[in-house]
Amino acid sequence: MTRQEQKEQRKKQIQMKALELFVTKGYSQTKIGDIAKELQMSMGLLFHYYESKEQLYLELVQFGVWGTRTPEQIPQDDPLGYFTVFLKGLFEAAKESPWIFMMFVLMSQARRPGAPDVVREKALSVDQIARSADIIKKGQEMGQMKEGDPLQLSNAFWCSVQGIMEEHMVTPEIPLPKPEWVIDILRK
Repeated sequence: MTRQEQKEQRKKQIQMKALELFVTKGYSQTKIGDIAKELQMSMGLLFHYYESKEQLYLELVQFGVWGTRTPEQIPQDDPLGYFTVFLKGLFEAAKESPWIFMMFVLMSQARRPGAPDVVREKALSVDQIARSADIIKKGQEMGQMKEGDPLQLSNAFWCSVQGIMEEHMVTPEIPLPKPEWVIDILRK
């Protein structure tokens, strides 16, 4: 392994430990020393990678924002298929990489008052509900999706997904629901 690969691996370890602690203890309750201690590294070395706890938090949220762009890569010509492909992919990816469940919690926490302003602003820059409402409207026009306000339907869908992801992080022994059950929120 090259020196650069070692640095990248160490940086990823810092990110994953910070994600875990920010989600379980909360951002304000997590000290930079807690992260360093959990990783058995000096605070000085941790500061070599991140100037501050806020910078680390912002980087995690930026990664979360980037992750919300994934659905944009799914074809939208079949609106119901779009949501089905997305949800199946999300649940499969999360089973393989459980940190994805934590990322949903982190992004939710980062949107709330009390998060550093720059972090909150970045987290609030994502409006998956409004984006999805346009796809739902198209699905309604095609006769695939329930009648009703597309924004309300989108909100119901995304709140369900958020709740499932958060609950599965806390109780992973309960299996994830079948994606079709969640899609039925939208299906006509």
